[in-house]
Amino acid sequence: MKPSLGSLTTEAPNPASERIDALDAAGIVAVMNAEDALVPAAVGREAASIAIAIDRVAEAFRAGGRLVYMGAGTSGRLGVLDASECPPTFGTSPEMVVGLIAGGPQALTRAVEGAEDSPEQGAADLVSIGLSPRDVLVGIATSGRTPYVLGGLTHARRVGAFTIGLACNDHSELTSIAELMIVPKVGPEIVTGSTRLKAGTATKLVLNMLTTGAMIRIGKTFGNLMVDLRATNTKLVARTRRIVAALTGVDEAEAERLVAAADGELKTAVVAKLRGIEPAEARRVLAVAGGHLRKAIAGEGDASGG
Repeated sequence: MKPSLGSLTTEAPNPASERIDALDAAGIVAVMNAEDALVPAAVGREAASIAIAIDRVAEAFRAGGRLVYMGAGTSGRLGVLDASECPPTFGTSPEMVVGLIAGGPQALTRAVEGAEDSPEQGAADLVSIGLSPRDVLVGIATSGRTPYVLGGLTHARRVGAFTIGLACNDHSELTSIAELMIVPKVGPEIVTGSTRLKAGTATKLVLNMLTTGAMIRIGKTFGNLMVDLRATNTKLVARTRRIVAALTGVDEAEAERLVAAADGELKTAVVAKLRGIEPAEARRVLAVAGGHLRKAIAGEGDASGG
């Protein structure tokens, strides 16, 4: 028997905020800040599961698969947000990380009544993007019982995609479907049931880890530097130039020339300069090194480099 909505910890009243309406602004901030401080520890207790998820996502990326998020309301919006930030940060295609929200794009800015209640629509949305066994699906549902997400995860299991459930309540319906669960238990919200608060913050932290961790694992950073970013605005063009200059020891004018010669590819520019090779050869070295800049610089992927 599935738990009632009222039995969920995220729906329970929070004693710390039972008189919050009697507080002044400073008091409200103090209560909220104290409750928010509990979130990182809740996420930290799920570290082992998050690490497994990162490796599964990285494996999918290496095999040409995708990371797909799906959720309703705040959960869906956070998935779409995380997906949309990957292309400019890591130079990925928009198809590599996909965010689906119950009710479609219009649900990003306004509630679509009843959209989350259809498991059939969850499955249909995955059919529409051609979910395959190479993909990883993360079903995001704070309650762990959203029909749209449950329907999507059931479809994903049917087609052979790896399934991850992300909830903030224990013993949820997601557990019986997802192959891996991530459950940061943040406790009751300061406004009862308003899961855009602590639950939303926990969800954002987990999604940050999933994409950032997986991108690091497939070579999208060098140390803590973005080396696969897409220079789509003045700030990112300047950042690309600074990173190339820092990694190669040249001034920024020369770094700009190196980037231009590499068709805007930061990693190609760095490898070409440090290895004394042409950009085309630098691309080959990077490809054999699996896209990892550190390995390419060290000579892995270059038969003459050892």
